[in-house]
Amino acid sequence: MNKENEAILRAIVSTDFKVRYQSSVLGYVWSLLKPMFMFGILYVLFTYAFPQGSKGIESYGVWLLMGIVLWNFFSEATMIGTRSVVDNGQLIRKVAIPRHLLVIASSVSALINLGLGMIVVILFAFLSGLFPTFSWLLLIPAIAELFILSVGLSLLLSALYVIFRDIAYIWEILLQAGLYASGIIFAVTSMPSVIQKIAFLNPITQIIQDARHALMPNNPASQTIWQTFHNPLLWFIPIIIVIVMFGLGSWYFQRRQRFFAEDI
Repeated sequence: MNKENEAILRAIVSTDFKVRYQSSVLGYVWSLLKPMFMFGILYVLFTYAFPQGSKGIESYGVWLLMGIVLWNFFSEATMIGTRSVVDNGQLIRKVAIPRHLLVIASSVSALINLGLGMIVVILFAFLSGLFPTFSWLLLIPAIAELFILSVGLSLLLSALYVIFRDIAYIWEILLQAGLYASGIIFAVTSMPSVIQKIAFLNPITQIIQDARHALMPNNPASQTIWQTFHNPLLWFIPIIIVIVMFGLGSWYFQRRQRFFAEDI
């Protein structure tokens, strides 16, 4: 990315933050409140009301919060990314800017919120008696993989949304299903063996479990895909899916972007 595009991207992200929290009393704090409220409700629910949901999961609070923060990033990046082209229709008609920057900006904005969320996760880990190890550095490739997946999906969904507005509602339903199917709330290790192996082929599950393992390597509920499959070839399936999704999204967006101005 050249310096001109970097400047445009920074301007889009900055404007997005200003508009999103304009006239808000708490401002940027709202970016943390949503995942924290969700975490608080689920933590109380599965620690006190239905403790069987967290049974056998060490440091359940940290384990759950890590999943929610990463899932919230993925959800926010793709939902806002889906509408990014249409929402900036007037800008596209008036200014000749690279269209893909509008989509990438949504993921970058969500990434900033993820950074704030990760600070909370780290603080919560300290309060839970966890201390930094070299394995914590493995959080970086896990987050990078999630970012690439989010950008790829956002490019594909945003291009589809220009001509098929129902795609946003369909994606929202899929996200709701994914929250329960990706091991965010319940440990994948508690699932039947066959379902567990299928779940690990989902890139979201693989990424979140890798992040949890990086933070809590000795936690049995942080089992990773390489601890699940004995065949090393299967370890790379989620990564291949991420690469294919990014390539497909980039290709389809590039193909359709010249029609955006007239289709919006």
